[in-house]
Amino acid sequence: MSGHNIVVGLDVGTTKTVVIVAEIDQQGGVIIIGVGEQPTQGVRKGGIVDLEAVIKCIVAATEKAEQMSGCRVQNAYVAVSGPHLSSVNNKGVVAITNKNREIAPEDVDRVLQAAKVVALPQDRRIIHVHPRQYAIDGNDGIVDPIGMAGARLEAEINIVTASGTALQNLLKCIQKAGLQEEELVPAALASAEAVLLPAERNLGCLIVDIGGGTTEFAVFDQGRLWFSSVLPVGGNLITNDIAIGLRIPVEAAETLKTEHGCVFPRLMPDNEMIPIPDMLGHETKKVSKKLLASIIEPRSREILSLIKNELKRSGYRGVLPGGLIVTGGVAQLNGLIELAAEEMDLPARIGCPEKMNGVSDCIQNSSYATAAGLVLYGARQLSYVQAAPTGERFFGGIINKFKHLFQDFFA
Repeated sequence: MSGHNIVVGLDVGTTKTVVIVAEIDQQGGVIIIGVGEQPTQGVRKGGIVDLEAVIKCIVAATEKAEQMSGCRVQNAYVAVSGPHLSSVNNKGVVAITNKNREIAPEDVDRVLQAAKVVALPQDRRIIHVHPRQYAIDGNDGIVDPIGMAGARLEAEINIVTASGTALQNLLKCIQKAGLQEEELVPAALASAEAVLLPAERNLGCLIVDIGGGTTEFAVFDQGRLWFSSVLPVGGNLITNDIAIGLRIPVEAAETLKTEHGCVFPRLMPDNEMIPIPDMLGHETKKVSKKLLASIIEPRSREILSLIKNELKRSGYRGVLPGGLIVTGGVAQLNGLIELAAEEMDLPARIGCPEKMNGVSDCIQNSSYATAAGLVLYGARQLSYVQAAPTGERFFGGIINKFKHLFQDFFA
């Protein structure tokens, strides 16, 4: 098995750390050959609060993935999450000065460099540049300008930035766990890679990944990333509400949520009861499913309301005919998709990873969307490199420059 055809994704989430190892076949297909999972310790609302605990989680998950795949894991595409992430749209313009006015990869590189010049606070770092469209001499909507003729090339891009200190802590954990980052990828973009259909991207859609401690979401329009953001809320808030409301351990509250939870109290019968434990773990009494749902509903509506407000804040004015795609662990909560459709006034569906073979049945669950998306993203980057060895086509050259930037900054 040739090492250059292996792609690894690492997702350090608030509730679990996942490592996925995939082999890329000659046709570019993704074959999952190893999955490692470990409950995360040391992360709160997407932010690292205990370096040593996170390092141990990464090591444990990596060892499990290595054991299943039979591969030594060294480099990984790494998901970046947390409320410190933000995105902004920007434009750049360059003149085409060669004799025949034909746009070359170097010109695309120049215009992307020009577009990413934005005023950032000292602690902010660019982690991802996503070209939305190009324009040649005022004609916009161009996806790939290379080889076309023109005198003026414009690029409209989406720039995702992150806190430099948060990145430094994440990279330190990864490196002390014996790994090197291949590329840092915003979690929402990775999830989109795994669950969105091309038609949804093109029409315009909203993807929402509700995890344990954070909610990532992104808007796609005409196939391109328009806006992304992260909120410091997630399923753990629902779990904590259940624990407080019923006065039971958090672990028992999480089990109740996943096994019996529903967001619509009106759908639950009054006489269907569930046994619950006390703080010592002993079964003491029973509560109705209706009562459980009445605790879950307000927090679920609050999370969706925050997403709706953030979407308004983004300035997006489209109608999103591609609808709402909800993924992440909380997406499996009974009734959440229907509630999301009601609150957001959009057609909604649950998004689960697909497009993969091998032991992909291990990750065909919405809670693995980010990790699965990382290997799909990595496979696509690998195909770019193989198609264009110079690494200059599209924004491959930019990515390499960013990697060197991070190496210099965090050395």
